Formats: sequence, structure tokens, C-alpha cells
Amino acid sequence: MAHVLQNVVFPLDRDPDLLPLYADPETWSVIENEPVRVSNRAHLGNILGRNRARIVAGRRVSMGTYFNAFPASYWQHWTSVRQVQLTVRTTGPATILVYRSNGSGVRQRVATREVTGEASTSFDLELTQYSDGGWIWFDIVADEKPAVLEGAEWTTEQDPARRGKASLGITTYNKPDYCVETLRALAASPDALEFIDRIFLIDQGTQLVAEQDGYDDVAESLGETLQVIRQDNLGGSGGFARAMHETLQRPESDFVQLLDDDIRLEPESLRRSIVFGRYATTPVLVGGHMFDLLDRPKLHGWAEVVDEGPFMWRNLYQEKMPHDFGVSNLRQSTLLHMRMDADYNGWWMCLIPLDAIRKVGLSLPAFIKWDDAEFCLRAGEAGFPTVSMPGVALWHVSWVNKDDSIDWQAYFHARNRLVAGLLHSNTPRGGRLIRHSRRVDLKHLMMMQYYPVALRAQALRDVLSGPDHMRQNLATAMPAARVIAADYPETVVHRDPTTVLHSRRGRQVYKKLSKNDFDSPKGVRLRLFTLSTLVSHWMHRPDPANIAQPEVEFGKEDAHWWRVPAFDSALVSAADGSGKNIYTRDRAKYRRMLRDTMRLHAELRRRWPELQQQYRQALPDLVSPQSWQKIFEEKA
Repeated sequence: MAHVLQNVVFPLDRDPDLLPLYADPETWSVIENEPVRVSNRAHLGNILGRNRARIVAGRRVSMGTYFNAFPASYWQHWTSVRQVQLTVRTTGPATILVYRSNGSGVRQRVATREVTGEASTSFDLELTQYSDGGWIWFDIVADEKPAVLEGAEWTTEQDPARRGKASLGITTYNKPDYCVETLRALAASPDALEFIDRIFLIDQGTQLVAEQDGYDDVAESLGETLQVIRQDNLGGSGGFARAMHETLQRPESDFVQLLDDDIRLEPESLRRSIVFGRYATTPVLVGGHMFDLLDRPKLHGWAEVVDEGPFMWRNLYQEKMPHDFGVSNLRQSTLLHMRMDADYNGWWMCLIPLDAIRKVGLSLPAFIKWDDAEFCLRAGEAGFPTVSMPGVALWHVSWVNKDDSIDWQAYFHARNRLVAGLLHSNTPRGGRLIRHSRRVDLKHLMMMQYYPVALRAQALRDVLSGPDHMRQNLATAMPAARVIAADYPETVVHRDPTTVLHSRRGRQVYKKLSKNDFDSPKGVRLRLFTLSTLVSHWMHRPDPANIAQPEVEFGKEDAHWWRVPAFDSALVSAADGSGKNIYTRDRAKYRRMLRDTMRLHAELRRRWPELQQQYRQALPDLVSPQSWQKIFEEKA
């Protein structure tokens, strides 16, 4: 029996920006090592359906694209599958060319077939030469008449290592419109639903999904597959822990597939992740990549890792992300042909085998931030690695128009990173983690951003109090963090259309540098700058005129920590461009907070071994199904 590993699909939406991810009817060249589009022949009218496309007479279309090339290296490395069959169904005169690449992105022709009329053409392919990387794909060239690709799939005769289905866990807080659209996409995708046991929609909001227009129809379509669960807002970690907990009760499920709420789903990706999880030689977590919902060809997340030294997350190739497939297609992007191994995957989309949950427990009660990374690190230490899987992805609102490091989420950024470090760092006293955390506080203080420093100080106090605080403030830490924002005027975003804010000295404009090149101080100059700025802020009394009115104005992209501190006050555009914040130097707050951060970080460093032992001993209980069951009962 042939098992379908991957279908060739075309976009559900008639969005021209999506075409480069599915089909490439364009001609590309390389000039000075950069890909250049020579001609653009992409037309939505040639997409005839979910699996069908027209190839115009005399033209060539490549399926060497993100969603339709076959990630051979990942299948060779993580599964025992060594033979796959590509079947291409066409009508009309055409030539089918099959290509492969290696880990360096070098392209090689594998096979060529000429077809006429109605044809079903198969290619037997071996997965034996992709250790370092590589994809397999096919192109179709139409002859003197148009041809039609009627469908294509990648299959294997080999049976999977496991056959269980997956339950979906969607956690939402006041995103009912997104959730209904996701449910509609699932209801319209029988190929994906075939692998789904239950859809657990964990609704933690006040704008209920069940009251959203269109919900009743899609709920009727999905029937008993859909189960909506109401609970208090316990954050992403509480919602996903509930999905994990419910899935553990489902004997038909071998996996739980976690999905964020504010996404647009490619249902074929869902299917692919579950199939890959079934075939993995040993159980693995299968992570999906993240495209930008507001800039849809742009890939933001692929193979994320945690650096041991500073214990901080990043993309494996940070300098290469985001990658815009509208600018550089898969075949032209050498780096994307290398197999990349991840430490963790964001929970916007992540398939987790229940074997891993049974062994290591559920999510950490972290509310948000670091819960996904911590769980994947914990699972990896227990023998369940994370695979960041190409061709498995969704669209999610990116962080381009956000800065959650300076709002209420600053508490969770700081607290949960430190807790994850206590649990998983293998370097003495957390390596550079404490020093890096202190440096973040100093930057905020120099920037006159006192609110995040206050939240980060509370995070340190809570960490120092011991692991029990995580359960105790799971439902209260977020509202508490938002309440104290009223004490910090810089948190107010000024949007009044009747009032135009002006600064005394006008907007500061700086020369635009390349993406990864900044005029920030480095080395000795950095240390001298930091010391002199800290002393200056301690000693200098702001000019009253600069307190009454902002001294200067900055655009968000110019408002860096090494520029703003030169002024007493600054008018700075909000990250989303909706208004402006006013940062004003407050010498009393600065002095108090500087003393606090130095004292708290010193205490954390001194007590690190003791706290590390406490948190590691407490972890099994913190993440146990029994512990979470008590939380769910309390917050029902």
C-alpha cells in the first residue's frame, strides 16, 4: 500500500504574494552572487484548483518551492524511509524534469520524461545521498500547447513506525475571528482531518469563539471532532497544558498538535507534520516554520536554538532571517538546502508525541514566553529531539510591529528565561545569563524605560522566592503587571488626533546602515560609554524645559539605547506606528532602580547553585498532570 508523504498543493487564497511559495513560473539568474528575477510570468489564473495548475504553452514551471519541493534530507536523517515515489499526473504535451540538490544547494538532474495526452508518470527515488541536506523537486515544461498538472504526490510503500492520530490544541484569548477561519480551513480539508482525532479549542477570553459569526456552521461541519473548553486566562502555557492534558485521555491519539490562535493555516502542513511524526525512527517533536501574516512570502522562524553562554534564543542563522521568497526563491537560496537542526520550535505550530509528555510532563506554568523553548529543551534531554520541518508552516503576525520587551510581557521575558536557565543551563552560575540580564536592565534605564525595569525587578524577586511562586501567580502575574503601568507615564501611547506633539529640538535623523550593521559602541568604547552614561544619569539633574516638553524626537528605528541616553527626554514612535511615547529622565527612579538591579542580580549570582537545585527538584511536580489538574479545577 502506498502511503502519501506529501501532496503537491496550491494556495487556498487567491493572493499573488503566495505564489512564490507554491510554484515558480519565473526565470532567475545570479548576478554578483545575488539571485535576480529575469522575468515574471506568475498569473493566478493559471492556478486551477487546490492540486491543479496550467502550464502555458512554451513555458516552464518549477515545483522547486518551499511548499512543493520534497525535503529529502530530513526524511533521510530522521526516518528509515529510503525509497519514495513521485507520481505526476498531467494532460497535454509536456516534459517533466526531476532535480535534486545537496546540502550546498548544488542542483543535479535526476530524470526526464516526455508525456502526451492524459498521463500518470512515476519516478522511483532513493533517499541515500542527503546526509548534509538537499531537496527533490520537479519542473514541467509545456510544448506547443498548454499542459495541465492534474496532481502530484510523494509516496512510499514502507509502513509508518506508529499509526495514531493527533489531537489539535488551539489556545485563544480574544481572537475568535482567527479561530473560526482556522476551523473553516480544517473543515474544508478532508486530507488533513483524516489524521485528526480531536480539536481542542481552549477559549480563555471574554470574546468567545462560540459567539463569533460563522462558528455554528463550522461547528456543525466538524461535529464531535471539535470540543471547546472554557477556562480562566492561564496564558499560552495554561492553554497548551490543557490541550496536552485532554489529549492524554484520548487512546486514539499518539500526538498533540499545538497551534496559536492568530494564524492562517496551510492544512497540508498539518497533515505533513503528523505523517512525518509517524515515520520518525524514534519519537520527535515536529515544529512548523513561521511566515509573516502581513508579508506572506517572508519566513521568520526556521531552526531556532538556545545559545548556552547567554542562555538566549535565536534563529540558527540569525543574520539570514527573515528570508523573503519573493526576492530569492528556494532554488537560488543556498543556505535553505542545508539540513538545520533545532533546539526548540515556537508553539505557533508544534507536534508533540504523547510519549514525550508522559515522560517529561506538561508545559511549565509560565503563562507566556519560554514555555515552548523550556519544554523542547526538557524533551530533548529525555531523548525527544525537535525537528524544524521544511514544508510545514503557517502564517502568524510577526514581531516587526511589536516591542513586547517594554510592555507587561517584560516580566515574563525575564522571569521565565531565568527559570529556564536554572533548569537547563549547564554552565556554572548560568554562564553569561546573569550578566546579560543585568545589561538589559542598564539599557532600559539609560533609555528612560523605567516600567520594564520595575517588572524585571519583580521577576527577579519572584525567582529568588523559589519555584512555588509559578503556580501561585499563574493567573495573577499578568494583571498585576498591567496595573502598575499606571505608575509609569512613558507607557502611555499618545494618539490624540487633535494634539500634535512636538519636541524642542526636532527629530533626530541618522544615516541608514545595512541590516546587521549599527553604529553602536563596541569593545572598550562600549564599556566607557556605559560607565560614563550611568554616572551622568546618576549625577545630572534634567533641564526643567526638557521635562515640560520632550527635548528631541526619534523614529522607532533610530531610537537605540546608545542614542537616546544623550538627552533628558525624547518623543519616540510606538513600535506599531499608532502614536508616540514620551521618555523622560527621572533621577530618583533611576537611582533607586539601578541599586535594585545591581543588588538583585548579585543575590541571584550568589544563590544560583541553591536555586538551581530547588527548581530542578520542583520541576516534576510543577509540570505533572496532577498539578495541572488542580489548577484547571481551581480556574474552571
